[in-house]
Amino acid sequence: MARWCHRHRLVVLLLWVGALFGLGFSASTAGTDYANVFSLPNTDSKKAYDLMEKAFPARAGDTDTVVWKVDEGSVRDADVRARIQPALEKIAGMKGVGDVAGPYTGAQGAAQVSRDGRIAYAQVTFTQRANEVPKELVQDVVDTARAAGRDGLRVELGGQAVQRVQEPPTGLAEMVGLVAAAVVLFLAFGSVFAMLLPIAVAVFGVGMGLFGTQLLSHSTDIPDLAPLLASLIGLGVGIDYALFIVTRHRRGILRGLDPEESVVTAMNTSGRAVLFAGGTVCIALAGMLVTNLRFLDGVVIGTSLTVVLSVLAATTLLPALLGFLGPRVLSRRQRRRLAEAGPEPERASGLAARWSAGVQRRPRTVAALALVVMAVLALPVLSLRLGATDQGNDDTTTTTRQAYDLLAEGFGPGFNGPLQVVADGGDTAALVKGIQGTEGVARVAALPPAGGVTVVQVVPTTSPQSKETDELIDTLRDEVIPRAGASAHVGGVTAVSKDFATVTGDRLPLFVATIIGLGFLLLLVAFRSLVVPLTAAVMNLIAAAASFGVLVAVFQWGWGLDLLSLGKEGPINAFLPVIMLSLLFGLSMDYQVFLVSRMHEEWVHTRDNARAVRVGLAETSRVINSAALIMVCVFLAFVLSGDSGAAMAGVGLAAAVALDAFLLRTALVPAAMHLLGSSNWWLPDWLDRRLPHLAVEPAEDPAPEPAPDGPSSAVHGFVRDASGAPVDGAAVTLLSQGGRQLDRVTTLADGSYILTVPAPGTYLLATTSPTHGSSARHVTVPDTPLTHDVELTGGGVDAVNQPTADRP
Repeated sequence: MARWCHRHRLVVLLLWVGALFGLGFSASTAGTDYANVFSLPNTDSKKAYDLMEKAFPARAGDTDTVVWKVDEGSVRDADVRARIQPALEKIAGMKGVGDVAGPYTGAQGAAQVSRDGRIAYAQVTFTQRANEVPKELVQDVVDTARAAGRDGLRVELGGQAVQRVQEPPTGLAEMVGLVAAAVVLFLAFGSVFAMLLPIAVAVFGVGMGLFGTQLLSHSTDIPDLAPLLASLIGLGVGIDYALFIVTRHRRGILRGLDPEESVVTAMNTSGRAVLFAGGTVCIALAGMLVTNLRFLDGVVIGTSLTVVLSVLAATTLLPALLGFLGPRVLSRRQRRRLAEAGPEPERASGLAARWSAGVQRRPRTVAALALVVMAVLALPVLSLRLGATDQGNDDTTTTTRQAYDLLAEGFGPGFNGPLQVVADGGDTAALVKGIQGTEGVARVAALPPAGGVTVVQVVPTTSPQSKETDELIDTLRDEVIPRAGASAHVGGVTAVSKDFATVTGDRLPLFVATIIGLGFLLLLVAFRSLVVPLTAAVMNLIAAAASFGVLVAVFQWGWGLDLLSLGKEGPINAFLPVIMLSLLFGLSMDYQVFLVSRMHEEWVHTRDNARAVRVGLAETSRVINSAALIMVCVFLAFVLSGDSGAAMAGVGLAAAVALDAFLLRTALVPAAMHLLGSSNWWLPDWLDRRLPHLAVEPAEDPAPEPAPDGPSSAVHGFVRDASGAPVDGAAVTLLSQGGRQLDRVTTLADGSYILTVPAPGTYLLATTSPTHGSSARHVTVPDTPLTHDVELTGGGVDAVNQPTADRP
């Protein structure tokens, strides 16, 4: 597949461009229909909603708020009323609006004006729930209400339906993430062309994923958070997967492979690992389905689709783009050095090699320090409280946030999250009296009954996301309602959020066990070891605890929250642990597979655990750290998205990836593997016989060992230019098909050379000259010396893709 995509690169590129623009046109034509479905069956809040829908069909829908404030005078003034009342009447006449209750009409109107008379509100009740209300209707309501404002009269709107049409700034987070990733890639590659390749792959994968998710929103419930999370994850994995493949391709060219063979080798090794890694991310995301939370189904669809398309782009579009670039995927300095000095053998050096050797010398010290850091960061997780952010966490420039602040100013913080106690039997009067005497209740109002159902509006004294409000809901359900002898249920948006958090917390252990068990089985099959997957499972739990500790410290305790401009502290979104654990599992599997597969390859060849761990860490840590740094930049950029949920996910995932890559995979994991010794690779024989064999990244063929009495054969000949003149000082290198250097010589004045060959077989013969260009050819060497002349045509790389068998 890689060879076909490389040779038909223009066709592949046109197909991807056509698919991207076709999906984009379809998605823009169809629009979006995202839906946040939080209610759960068999919960108290769902029973309350069902009763409301039965008895008050016109009031069972979403209730949003129009709130206005005057700078001077009172909202009861005639000129203020003359502007607001017609707007409310126009809204009440719109199709899909069930009721509008304002302060200027009805017996309850006086209660909708603040004590100082400067703030008032009207409640707009739609006939459908927030996610079902047409956006066009909501936008008409917003425009009509806002048009009534003037100098000295502010009009704002709040509520779930209004929040749906109030899209946060789009594109800024993605652009900042891409720019940060581009900087890291340029520093890693030193080449603008190589830097652009992962960016292009990520843009195609994420773009098609988002357009596809937008189209799917018309056929299934997909929350509006799904595209944000999909772009966040898609950018991270898309860039990382392309980084792994491009790094392997560049290494192949530096070792003497021609560009096409290097692409094929890279795709057959790192490309396989990318397929495996992408599959594990999708499987981890699908693990969210075991929670049976409908809200997460749409998240699974959007993020999995984007990951699949990112993997597809990395394995088809990337080989085509590499074909367009050829040797230019290297920096100018690398191309010049390759032409002058010839292919370079693979070796680990610099900081990575020194760090790897240091971990081997002091594994106990490194492991202890890493564990202490992770434990300290994990401490805040002990106070983790799940809940839901509200519109007080919206950006301060949005109308929902300004309406939230105005209502809190005029009527108290609890007014933004009223509870609805819905009773269908028993002593309603005793129930109302009991609620009024409950601590934490600011106001109680019983609406006229209908069909034997009474709705009691309860305004808490505390904000919707505060712990005291959660305790009030429990008190009403467990004590007040049973004591009154009424058959009632507590509903409303705040109660729905609390029930969602409770159900999520109850199902979280099953979810964690599922994804940890799945990861254990995958690594067990891949590396034929019990200890390696067990170590990975423990490391994943440690990384999750530490990252959630960071999340609690920032968003629940408020440490540094002002720097993020995301409002006040509050509970952690109930859905976030499930999403974060899924993504953390998938991403950490990428790094674990990349790191341990190299260690496993070395272990198979040498049976020396210390060498295997040292070499594996030295050769992979730089790529892992670069990939992690890119992901951290992309995730942190989503703090700028304007969406508190996406910002929370971005900070949590950035912390998780940074801790996983920089502390666990490059410090704690190798230190633990040094301490465990050869037991890392222990697997009972009976289990080994029963497990299927899975090669994540096939090992390169080892160099043939020379015969005891010397080399079995040789390659010799002359190197000439296009005119037939001998080329003096050309570097001629013999490499294995995997790219391992076996011998290297420099041509004499007459252009002659001779290379020793360890054993008969097919090899790569690479020839480079600073003045005459390069050549790379496969040669098949029999058990007798092979004569092979090389012609350097000058400039570029002369490559023959199929093996050639020259006669001796």
